[in-house]
Amino acid sequence: MTVLGEYVLPRQDPVWTSSLVDALALFKVEEKSARQALARASGEGWLKSERAGRRVRWLLTPPGRRLLSEGAERIYGFGRQTGEWDRSWLVLLVSVPESQRDLRHRMRTRLSWAGFGSPAPGVWISPNVGAEPEAARLVSELTDGGQAMSFVASYAEIGDEQQMVARAWDLRELEHHYERFIDEFTGLAPRSGEAVLLAQTRLVHEWRRFPFLDPDLPRNLLPDRWSGTQAAELFHTRHAEWRDEAQEHWDSLVENGG
Repeated sequence: MTVLGEYVLPRQDPVWTSSLVDALALFKVEEKSARQALARASGEGWLKSERAGRRVRWLLTPPGRRLLSEGAERIYGFGRQTGEWDRSWLVLLVSVPESQRDLRHRMRTRLSWAGFGSPAPGVWISPNVGAEPEAARLVSELTDGGQAMSFVASYAEIGDEQQMVARAWDLRELEHHYERFIDEFTGLAPRSGEAVLLAQTRLVHEWRRFPFLDPDLPRNLLPDRWSGTQAAELFHTRHAEWRDEAQEHWDSLVENGG
């Protein structure tokens, strides 16, 4: 999906199977596994194949292009927080019986991906009040809707807001992920076109998980010297530096594969 989003999405032309297989081979993906990945993407409706004689080439379907476009917007826009937080919290109360453990797990997973944290059982919070429509959709998909209530509120005098944040999100573990990302890509200086394409793809592949791990909290809720800020600057700087050469090398791979 990283290769499709970074190199196939910006282009309208179909891509030969051999080009995609060769590109994945750069990342030590065996030919059999690469072809299985293409088949799965086709089965899920993201790609469609067309024959040209005895050869096969692949195009993104409209749903596939939409999925990757939405993903690209989230990946490349993440870490560029602007504007001031108005200190409003979206509070979601969701009651799921202990006996429905599978539902509780799915609810926790989906709400976490949407940026919500849980400081107490059945209580989910987000500093992004605009996330309410997405929360409503998730609750509706997973329950009958009658098991949830939502509020928009500001933190009052009882308790400590920073302690609530620490209970709701494991920022220490997230910071470890950011530090590993920084260690991996700081000082990396690929020399050849192939090396640049490899570095760019790895950069995007590693970065794409952070929008799902990081709730993107306002700066005044984050620890001092938050490593996520440094990691975001590193990602956007490296991606811009490597973009042209990586795209040129991809074009050469596709041309040779054709």
